[in-house]
Amino acid sequence: MKCEHCTQKECSKKTKTDDQENAAVNIQSPTQENGEKGEFHKLADAKIFLSDCLVCDSCVAAEEGVQVSQQNTKDFFRVLSLNKKCDTSQHKVLAVSVCPQSLPYFAAKFSLSVTDESKRLCSFLKSLGAHVFDMKIAADFSILESQKEFVCRYCQHHEEEPRVPMLTSACPGWVQYAEHMLGHPITPHLFMAKSPKQIMGSLVKDYFTRWQNLSPDKIFHVIVAPCYDKKLEALCSRGAECMLTSGEIVQIMEQSDLASNDTAMDTLFGDMKEEEVRLHKGTSSDGYLVHIFKHMAKELFNEDMGVFTYHILRNKDFQEVTLERDGEVLLCFETGFWNIQKWSEAVEGQVPPPLHGGPGLKQECLSSRGQAQRGGHADRELLQQMEGIYAAIPVWPPETSAHVQALYQEWLWG
Repeated sequence: MKCEHCTQKECSKKTKTDDQENAAVNIQSPTQENGEKGEFHKLADAKIFLSDCLVCDSCVAAEEGVQVSQQNTKDFFRVLSLNKKCDTSQHKVLAVSVCPQSLPYFAAKFSLSVTDESKRLCSFLKSLGAHVFDMKIAADFSILESQKEFVCRYCQHHEEEPRVPMLTSACPGWVQYAEHMLGHPITPHLFMAKSPKQIMGSLVKDYFTRWQNLSPDKIFHVIVAPCYDKKLEALCSRGAECMLTSGEIVQIMEQSDLASNDTAMDTLFGDMKEEEVRLHKGTSSDGYLVHIFKHMAKELFNEDMGVFTYHILRNKDFQEVTLERDGEVLLCFETGFWNIQKWSEAVEGQVPPPLHGGPGLKQECLSSRGQAQRGGHADRELLQQMEGIYAAIPVWPPETSAHVQALYQEWLWG
């Protein structure tokens, strides 16, 4: 029987005791060591369990496990406390980037609309001295670059040197498993575009610091995301000093006596504010399949895609969407987090490959353990609320973002 977590027949998850699986790594803060306890550190007692990560332990080295556990609120509170000291040379400029998938959780948790709750969250973080950004702009970049990459791969593909399928995923757990457990021949098919987290790190550490006339090392960048896997990604790439889950932020808000008013999120463009929350069309993991498929259909076959019809294959997690003309399949895209084995067989020539593959669960990022859990189990009532909230958020295609086009001109091409 294969492990439900990683498809391996033998897996450490199946032999661990509950005590071993839920072992937490406790990290003492500097203030605890010398007996001092600042006002912010009293909130930094939450433990992060290594079993909360989506990836199997077989993909994560022991050293990585310890470092993942260190991605908690203590560093965040340490910076807040330093910023209250008189020695301004030790101060950091705090920047917080919020994933779009976290916003429905905050809205459901506090019984507000997603727009009102985003303003409340922003106001709270700003009361701590932070600049607050919406990460949708980074997801816009990632999707647009993925579209370009797919066109290049499709046009360069031939049997002697196959370039498709292209496997897209901004999920660090999925990428970690593909790289560490499968390796070649899967890894050459992983898309090369940076993830939204990596792009947001570059935007904050490069573009934002130029605008603020700051050195990048003066920025303490925090990313708020729905899952623990993002903590793993924070270890592997530069651009963010700390990754906190939505649940950790809610805990801070609930235990704090700081008042908050309605304030819009910042943008990377001076005094402009993000007044409206917007999302991508598709699923709750930024909709790579939908946007790449629509782009390919128009770019290569001059077809305008309207309604998408997903066909369920072996199970509800493994779905397919195709573009057909006169009975001929022109494009075939597949999605399914736990069905990576088929793509492994496809790239080895054992089964016909799709042109595009990537993880895509029905509830995806919304159901991540960093926000949709209660007592160690999925909170289905909360999850249903989040799904309804997410579905009601206006959809704006990445191609229509004036901010993205401005950044292409000023930042990448300027």
